[in-house]
Amino acid sequence: MILSKYEKVTHPLEPVFCENSRFLILGTMPSPISRENNFYYSHPQNKFWQVLSAVFDCSLPFNVEAKKKLILNNNLALWDVLSTCEIKGASDDSIRNPVANDFSEILAKASIERVFTTGLQAYKLYNKLCLSSVGIEAIQLPSTSPANQGRYPLNLLIEKYMILRDLQNPLYCPVT
Repeated sequence: MILSKYEKVTHPLEPVFCENSRFLILGTMPSPISRENNFYYSHPQNKFWQVLSAVFDCSLPFNVEAKKKLILNNNLALWDVLSTCEIKGASDDSIRNPVANDFSEILAKASIERVFTTGLQAYKLYNKLCLSSVGIEAIQLPSTSPANQGRYPLNLLIEKYMILRDLQNPLYCPVT
């Protein structure tokens, strides 16, 4: 097995959001395949789009415009925690020298109420680098990455991500 080398990556993708976006979903940094395809969660084995289409009971989006529509039609925003870092391939565990994205534009233009991270590393990096400037506690959701599918099969991912739909329901009352 050949270990990939560290590569300095600068985030190439714009955030997806609008003034109606209430929930910000953050990954760490787009994978090499997502950077190549110029959109988020583009690895064919990543379950992100399958999960969101099940959560919001809509068709699985197959192109960038349909994916953006799924995000925006459900009051979501989508971006990543990091603006730059050094990383080996798509391994979040290998990230070093992370620099956070600037969330001021999203926060100024959208009414973000909650922040969600897709995975533990995004959660840790958000808390370390972004929480003080954003001011909204993050809720960690499981990673939809192929590397996490042994621990989180599709049905369990959908169950965990249902919070995105439940929180939009005015009758939702979390048990504390």
